[in-house]
Amino acid sequence: MTNKDKMLLDIVDYILVVNKDYDIVYNSRFDKRMGADLMTKPYKNFFEMYPSIGVGNSSIVKAMSTGVAVFNEIQEWTDINGKVYVTKNVSLPLLSKGQVVGVVELTKDLTNVGNLEKKPDSLESLEKDGRFHPNRDSNDRTTFEDILTINDSMLSTIEQAKLFSMNSNPILIYGETGTGKEMFAQAIINYMVYPKQKVIIQNCAAVPDNLIEGILFGTTRGSYTGAENKKGLFEEADGGIFFLDELNALPYAVQGKLLRVLQEGTFRPLGASKEKKVKVKIIAAMNIDPMEAIEKGILRRDLFYRLSSNMIYLPPLRERPDDIEYLTDNYIDYFNEMYGKKVKGITKELRAFFLNYEWEGNVRELKHVIESMITMTDADTLDMRDIPVYLNSKNKGEVRKKPEPASDDSKVVIDLEGEDMSLTEAVDLLEREMILRALEKCGGNKTRAGELLGIPRQTLKYKMDRMKISNKETR
Repeated sequence: MTNKDKMLLDIVDYILVVNKDYDIVYNSRFDKRMGADLMTKPYKNFFEMYPSIGVGNSSIVKAMSTGVAVFNEIQEWTDINGKVYVTKNVSLPLLSKGQVVGVVELTKDLTNVGNLEKKPDSLESLEKDGRFHPNRDSNDRTTFEDILTINDSMLSTIEQAKLFSMNSNPILIYGETGTGKEMFAQAIINYMVYPKQKVIIQNCAAVPDNLIEGILFGTTRGSYTGAENKKGLFEEADGGIFFLDELNALPYAVQGKLLRVLQEGTFRPLGASKEKKVKVKIIAAMNIDPMEAIEKGILRRDLFYRLSSNMIYLPPLRERPDDIEYLTDNYIDYFNEMYGKKVKGITKELRAFFLNYEWEGNVRELKHVIESMITMTDADTLDMRDIPVYLNSKNKGEVRKKPEPASDDSKVVIDLEGEDMSLTEAVDLLEREMILRALEKCGGNKTRAGELLGIPRQTLKYKMDRMKISNKETR
């Protein structure tokens, strides 16, 4: 997708804004053909106003549950009056302090203007040629190479994930919100090379508790008022992969049926008298430590034991200072290209603040912060004046972690007598001297120098590039 494609749709027929509870906050209809009378009726909930839209085929739900913008999503829907439409949507998550609090959707109507009463068949043709699938993620081409990191722990985790993808056991990915759980899941899925139509994705937190069992396992006519014979997502995923995001949001009782699928490969649709059998590779993700979830009574202990054979932990960004700097540089380059800016980097004061900040929203928050700063500045260097307003209260200036003492054989002493420099400048000078000393001691070999310093070669190379250190300086 080109940068031009990622901008707003060239024509917007209406704008819709919903909050995290899917209540409609704003609805501006520019096209009177699409039912102007809807604006005057008290349908405040998104799913009430558009009853045909399910959690599994909504671009708004995708943006809300993943925190990632969904571009050019083709969707078919029916309004409260029974009229059918096909639209192209851009759904943009609204974030506050790294958390998704709502979604704004920009929509272009693709329905045939001259024949609105006829059900459009464009969705069917799109699904046949593979360009659309109601449960397919918009980032379904993500690979392990797309995961940006120079952190030693994360690099090891990537190799671990590749090994886990080679067996039939379920995989459990856990870590704080925004650490990249969904990206890891997508990379695993693509590494396994399953047919796209056999990859099902469901965010458990995006579905009301009273609906999730029927969505996962299917329903039979008469199982409850209005129920029809309908396949569940597990049946759709038979022979493929099922990614269950935010597993900890799955009702405790439904977890028992999931455990049965994992153990026996069988389940029973709501209201059915016979079991159905499936073979599915399950990937689950949680934004809470599993043991904590068990103690709080939101995760079955027996389900955890069944998932624990292949576990992947993604550490928070605050524990990966090397990645904070690395990702900052990468996102600056990315958004420079997207918005036509020429930002070269950040000030030392801002870099110290980034390293000190807790990043409760993790990588996702850092990305949105950099994007916000890039779009609002005309300078060639980002500084503290460019940070979003909500970060100002966090600007305390403390150094979060003290550098560990150097070993006797690599001790470096910096004489600050008479020098007028900040703590950040002193730390930078110390780091530079230690790198030069290690390279000199190892004859310029970056791998050995990295081992001496206790950091991966990729991290050392990144720091050398940032500090403009060449091997010639060690000779």
